[in-house]
Amino acid sequence: STIRVRIAPSPTGFLHIGTARTALFNYLFAKQQGGQFIIRIEDTDIERSKPEYEKNIFEGLRWLGIDADESPEVGGPFGPYRQSERIGIYRKYIEQLLAESEAFYCFHSEKELEDEKNNLLAAKRPPLHLCEYRTMDPVEAATLKDVKSDYIIRFKTPAGRKIGFADLIRGELSFDSDLLGDFSIAKRPDIPLYNFAVVADDYEMRISHVIRGEDHIANTPKQILLAEALGFTQPVWAHLPLILGPDRSKLSKRHGATSVDEYREQGYLPEALVNFMALLGWNPGGEREIFSKEELIREFSLEKVQKSGAVFDVKKLDWINGEYIRRLPPEELLKRANTFLPSNYTLYPIPYTLHVLVLEQPRLHKLSEIGERTDYFFRPPEYDKELLRWKDMSDEDISVSLKRSEKIVSGIEYPRPLAGQTGRQVSRDEIKKVFFNEIGEGDKGAILWPLRAVLTGKGASPGPFEIMEILGVEESLARIRAAKKKLM
Repeated sequence: STIRVRIAPSPTGFLHIGTARTALFNYLFAKQQGGQFIIRIEDTDIERSKPEYEKNIFEGLRWLGIDADESPEVGGPFGPYRQSERIGIYRKYIEQLLAESEAFYCFHSEKELEDEKNNLLAAKRPPLHLCEYRTMDPVEAATLKDVKSDYIIRFKTPAGRKIGFADLIRGELSFDSDLLGDFSIAKRPDIPLYNFAVVADDYEMRISHVIRGEDHIANTPKQILLAEALGFTQPVWAHLPLILGPDRSKLSKRHGATSVDEYREQGYLPEALVNFMALLGWNPGGEREIFSKEELIREFSLEKVQKSGAVFDVKKLDWINGEYIRRLPPEELLKRANTFLPSNYTLYPIPYTLHVLVLEQPRLHKLSEIGERTDYFFRPPEYDKELLRWKDMSDEDISVSLKRSEKIVSGIEYPRPLAGQTGRQVSRDEIKKVFFNEIGEGDKGAILWPLRAVLTGKGASPGPFEIMEILGVEESLARIRAAKKKLM
């Protein structure tokens, strides 16, 4: 009766967003049900499996806060948790299937099998292998395998069977065994293939529910047959919808980033990515879209997982991430964003940097935007003088505008704020009041546009009053005077 779920990633690449979503759904289901979430590494593909990929999987899940109750890292009572360390278990069950004539040795060469497949496809027939060796005497087969190196082990698929199972997401599903063929289960007794190894592992680890992507539905009847032949109890099945790109094809690199690392490097917060992934196929009902991990655990149910594919909408991810960024206290925002800030930001007092972050915080969608948005606070801006031009202003008009701004700023007595100096600090509202009193009626853009441009060097930024509040009078005047020289 104990709920036990798992993910079983292959360490043949970096942690994919689809694998992370599957891990999240398993994790949420287990935590809500008071069960265990297990990570099992399927590393029997020796050529492609790499330790660095396994490390990346664990680091990515840990960053997301999807922590395992049992895994190669934390151990557990049903280990080992790497397939490469479970060879003895597989050998035992493969030998059982061979001894009970549920499996057999197939001696067809790779070329013969490839030719057969191509011929069947050319004839518009399913590329199923119905093997003539399935009826070979076991003693003869055992002798033959000792002299032939080119063989695999296949399951003897029963003919004329309807293989049905209840899927918690998709309802009742049924498959015809005659459409499966005699499928391969191992290259050798000590080299299992996916469909066999996963059945043995799920049984040995007492997995109660198999929650995975819908691309595994076709594997389910094969795994059911194997479990029946071995006398195993069946898990409960639930197949999640695929994650789709905007064009509704399966999400791939051509749609953009696909690994969790890429989203981390772009400045997405782990809690925002978890929130977003939870909504990829799960509909909690209502209009609410922001959920903490604790709220997701409380609200999650497989009954609310949809059947149709879930579109990966980057704009929605950006919106969710922005919501989470805006909720961060300034000190926490600095901690999260420090790697994205200009490298010399540490030369400035922390209160100054916090003030800069608070100014930009409402506008951020990703932490990676903070560097480009705030660089002018940590170095003099660079720009072409054309940036200073408001509408059809001449160079002389711009020069007059800057002289006027210089005079106004010079008359505002306030120290550089937040830099440890003493004296009266003037707020953006006070600066604005002084400027508007001096400017009076008329086109304020002719004064404020060149002023903002010389302070930031950007075509878009916060207003000049917010910027001067942080930069202070000395730095603001220095930038105005530098701009005047550009016009000479």
